[in-house]
Amino acid sequence: MKKRIIALLAACSLVLSLAGCGQTGASSSAGVSGSFTGTAKGMGGDVTVTLTLENSVITGCEAEGKDETPGIGDKAIEQVTADIVKNNSVEVDAMAGATITSDAVKAAAAAALAAAGLDAADYAGGAGSAEPAGDTAYDADVVVVGAGGAGMTAAITAADAGKKVIVLESQALVGGNSVRATGGLNAAETEAQQKNTFEEAAGVEKTLEAAKAYADNETITQLAAQVQKQWDAYQAAPEGYFDSVELMELDTMIGGKGINDPALVATLCEGSAPAIDWLAGIGIEMPSVSSFGGASVKRIHRPLDAEGKVVSVGSYMIPKLEENMTSRGVQLLTQTTANALLTDESGAVTGVEATDKNGNTVTVNAKAVVLATGGFGANLEMVEQYAPQLKGFMTTNAPGILGQGIEMAVAAGAATVDMDQIQIHPTVQADTAALITEGLRGDGAILVNAEGKRFVDEVGTRDVVSAAEIAQTGSYSWLVVDQKMADASSVIQGYISKGYTVTGNTAEELAAAAGMDEAAFATTLETWNGYVKAGSDPEFGRTSFAEPLDTAPYYAIKVTAGVHHTMGGLVIDTSAAVLNENGEAIPGLYAAGEVTGGVHGANRLGGNAVSDFTVFGRIAGESAAAFVG
Repeated sequence: MKKRIIALLAACSLVLSLAGCGQTGASSSAGVSGSFTGTAKGMGGDVTVTLTLENSVITGCEAEGKDETPGIGDKAIEQVTADIVKNNSVEVDAMAGATITSDAVKAAAAAALAAAGLDAADYAGGAGSAEPAGDTAYDADVVVVGAGGAGMTAAITAADAGKKVIVLESQALVGGNSVRATGGLNAAETEAQQKNTFEEAAGVEKTLEAAKAYADNETITQLAAQVQKQWDAYQAAPEGYFDSVELMELDTMIGGKGINDPALVATLCEGSAPAIDWLAGIGIEMPSVSSFGGASVKRIHRPLDAEGKVVSVGSYMIPKLEENMTSRGVQLLTQTTANALLTDESGAVTGVEATDKNGNTVTVNAKAVVLATGGFGANLEMVEQYAPQLKGFMTTNAPGILGQGIEMAVAAGAATVDMDQIQIHPTVQADTAALITEGLRGDGAILVNAEGKRFVDEVGTRDVVSAAEIAQTGSYSWLVVDQKMADASSVIQGYISKGYTVTGNTAEELAAAAGMDEAAFATTLETWNGYVKAGSDPEFGRTSFAEPLDTAPYYAIKVTAGVHHTMGGLVIDTSAAVLNENGEAIPGLYAAGEVTGGVHGANRLGGNAVSDFTVFGRIAGESAAAFVG
């Protein structure tokens, strides 16, 4: 009898154990059951969480945050809600790079527990990962390090060539800096451009005039001569929209102060229109064409939502690139940080050694490696090392952009170039370091200083605009748009919902809200609208105009300069092969995106980063696949 009682107790214990497997928070056979809701403030607006409880155990967690950043916030919601259920706890790990949204989900879940009459403190013991699985090893044809735009593009391309591909990503979610890109993709001679009416003669003339300052630069001189012939022929018989690969090259070389690698620039520009077509072929459409800083003509291609409004290019592209990787069977290992390249006795690269989130060693043996780890803009110590003048600047970069790829490749013998060329972006939201897209200026926005006055050609190159902004009172400015612009842009609407803007129903009201001189700003706005109607800016020589800013209410975002892009990096050739100090390709090693140098010279034009990671990501994937054979 005693044995039967013991056996019965053991069986009951096993059943209870299985019922609560993985649950470490409060539970009771007579606890609370039902669905309960709580809300907390997220990155873009309210995040609402609904918990399902059975006997006070969390068995379901659903969250909604419609204003959270696509590709970042939605990933955090997915992970954190799953972890809350798994651990029966509201104290779970936040997703790196999406801390604000993660914390909002946890706070809303705690509020839901309070609504159920429960204490969130009783659900605080379940955070943590599964037991470490130990060291692991994989074999692949191609291993890609970094799951940003360049890395995923390379992976898709190599997979389409029939290769087995593994992608390592140091962060919990894909995207890197690419998912934060807000503008678009520069491309020349596209079908989308031909749907526009050409109205930007002054921009072409301005570029040709600027080229004269580079008389000692053979590449710029030759490109200017080619563009002049093209421009003369177009003016003699105008037909369609005017742009050319050579004009895009000329803009890129002048923007980069002439120190770019001409061969890489030519590859970028020649591959830009095919990149648009390739993206369309995998479901990524960019039908809108607009102006951007440093471009002679309308060249930046942007995606639209179902309502025809412009959306941020990064949050649009990255989920679609990830979907394309998944559908091709590419294996993605997140929270796995590459530490070193594996090489054989000849110096050829044969794989990657990495560390997973539990500290285990992950080895990927591969026949070719593509580095797509991004630059080093989030490593502010490294930034200061190469550009001491940038000490103390905020950064727009994602947390994982720390320069590891550059350091790994250098340890394997790679050469670097232009490491001191670090770009600051003039429109970084002053309180949050959120990147405010340059596209707003291309669409008609203006910049005014603390006194309410314009101080620069807003669509000049980033280095020029940033320098002018830093010279203003307080080293900040206000980016001004109107309701007409807001109605046409879900991006602007997102900025408004996130609380980045001040507003006013008149120019004077907006100035008061921003702390500017009311009369001075009202005069500035009236004068600017006159320039738009005349198509001429006698003060600062702006040549790109859209609609007047004349539709109330008006909005302004306080912006300042922040570290944005590192133009320097690994030396590559036009096949994306990484070169050593002797200019020789390191067998089996390729690179694409911001980890490389030479493409952008001393200053990257807005819109060229997305072109860069798409064009050279494709090339790197093709080259790696060809090397594998």
